[in-house]
Amino acid sequence: MKNICFLEQSIRNIPDFPKPGILFRDVTTLIQNKSAFKKSIDLLAKKYKGKKIDKIVGVEARGFIFGAALAHKIGAGFVPVRKKGKLPYKTISTTYELEYGTDTLEIHKDAICAGEKILIIDDLLATGGTVQAVVELVKQLRGKIVGIGFIIELVDLHGRNKLKGYPLFSLVKFCGE
Repeated sequence: MKNICFLEQSIRNIPDFPKPGILFRDVTTLIQNKSAFKKSIDLLAKKYKGKKIDKIVGVEARGFIFGAALAHKIGAGFVPVRKKGKLPYKTISTTYELEYGTDTLEIHKDAICAGEKILIIDDLLATGGTVQAVVELVKQLRGKIVGIGFIIELVDLHGRNKLKGYPLFSLVKFCGE
């Protein structure tokens, strides 16, 4: 519990961003704090140690930071999922709903082999739409999702509901506000 409180205190709260009434949880301050960043990776590594994960799929952009560091720590490969048009090779894509419109994510067609054990990592679970789209990409490539991990979970937004059936793990959970 002490470690989680330390991580929670390392996250900056920014009121009224990106619009009035929103309390933004800024994970960049955790990343800047070498002790908090190391602790977050160590705790994730402890959670996923022994799962024989082949690849970690990181979600643009802060999921890259945590996913790549964790992949190094546990000896897995790293696969980036990016917004449309950012990957240089052949891709598959999925489009998903945002609060106001849609967005598209892509992954290289050859990034995951059928049956590989995949861990999806992102910095934040809010409504779950982005990671739900990443799940669809991994499924298209026939990867086996063994877990989905987050640094922060905004519990009141019920993002877990969109990811039912997958083992989820969040280091820090914020309720309310």
